[in-house]
Formats: sequence, structure tokens, C-alpha cells
Amino acid sequence: MLCAEKEITRAELRKKAGLSSATFTKLGKNQEVNLSVLLHIAEVMDCNAGDMMDFIKESNSAAIDPKE
Repeated sequence: MLCAEKEITRAELRKKAGLSSATFTKLGKNQEVNLSVLLHIAEVMDCNAGDMMDFIKESNSAAIDPKE
């Protein structure tokens, strides 16, 4: 993980990136966050946002149910 490589704790990263605890919790649960959040983290970690994520295309079986 990037935090271990950069010797920074998750709490330090959250504070330096100016993220709320709710946003940081979303990241931990692999929930959607704004691109700006990832860019703030990338800036603090001195890396590219692409180093922190992968794009995984959803399959057709995961399509949104119109009843929801």
C-alpha cells in the first residue's frame, strides 16, 4: 500500500489531504468518491491518481434493476 511505502498513517493522510472522516470511510469501503478526493490524496502521496486505482468494467449481470 502507498501509505506504508511513504511511511504515513491513514490518519495523517486524511488530515494532510483535508478529507472528512466520512469520505475516508467511503474509500475504505470501496465506495464512490469524487475525483477531486483522489487528486488530493495523489498530491499528498506525490503520485499519479492512476497509481491508486483500477477501472473495472461492470458486467451486464450487474445492471441496475429498474425496480430500485
